[in-house]
Amino acid sequence: MPQNTLLDVKGLKMYYQVVGRRWVKAIDNVSLKQLKNENVGIVGESGCGKSSLALSILRLLPSNARIMGGEILFDGTNLLGLPEKDIRRNFRWKRISMIWQGAMNALNPMLTIGNQICEAILVHEDVSKEEAWRRAEELLKLVGIEPSRAKHYPFELSGGMKQRAMIAMSLALNPDLVIADEPTTALDVIVQAQVLDLIKKLQKEFGISLLIISHDVSLVFSIVDRVAVMYAGKIMEWGPTSEIYHSSMHPYTHFLMESVPNIRSKKRPIGFIGGAPPNLLNPPSGCRFHPRCPYAVDVCAKEEPPMMFIWSEHSVACHREDELRSKWYG
Repeated sequence: MPQNTLLDVKGLKMYYQVVGRRWVKAIDNVSLKQLKNENVGIVGESGCGKSSLALSILRLLPSNARIMGGEILFDGTNLLGLPEKDIRRNFRWKRISMIWQGAMNALNPMLTIGNQICEAILVHEDVSKEEAWRRAEELLKLVGIEPSRAKHYPFELSGGMKQRAMIAMSLALNPDLVIADEPTTALDVIVQAQVLDLIKKLQKEFGISLLIISHDVSLVFSIVDRVAVMYAGKIMEWGPTSEIYHSSMHPYTHFLMESVPNIRSKKRPIGFIGGAPPNLLNPPSGCRFHPRCPYAVDVCAKEEPPMMFIWSEHSVACHREDELRSKWYG
């Protein structure tokens, strides 16, 4: 593994067992690489496996989930080969932290904001309660919250302040990687912009790597260096943000981009993708997008397309990539 690689997910398969001992193939042979001090985005519709991938990296899966294959290498260490106590002591929160979707549900309503931040510090570091509290107040100030608010409970804070408190908690141990799962979904547009600007600022200030997960394509593209487009438990397209934005090659990515309003471009109807992601108890054969794809041909339903490099680090899994590239971009 190159020395500047922080996270390297290789051929990961993670399934959920449901009634009847059937398996939901939530993550099915996914590979993803992230460099140190790099921001990576994972986009796609709800139900495509984005959050399941985040939970797999953190080893926070529910009891009915099983890792069926692959590796998750973090700074050279395979997290899937470590006992839970090592993950909890040496990686979770300390080196990999999380900004959860919906801070109201993620924060403990029975503890003050300050106590919740202190808890993360005291579990992993040999410091006094006074020192942990001082650091909690400093972190709250860093994210734009008056330090005296450390004594307040979550219900006493606005939605934006709760999300800022979650960001403060994610930075408590100065981790190498912060995973942000839909960090602004529950917020109004103005507060979304404020929180996003805060994340950008702190990412540069702390020198952390950010893995941001969202169905909001425009939000992800404004902050990341590379993007993975996920559909039905698989990566459909992967590459530098500018290339995905200007030259998307997979039909799914193309339609996602068409569905985003752009006030700077020519007036055009907002695009959409008909149908819905498939039931992963019994995913489609071949390319999983083919039942919804207007460009699908016979081979798309029969054979799963391999991930192919187009140029530099831009890759796509599509049988008709050559034809569609000519059709869309000449």
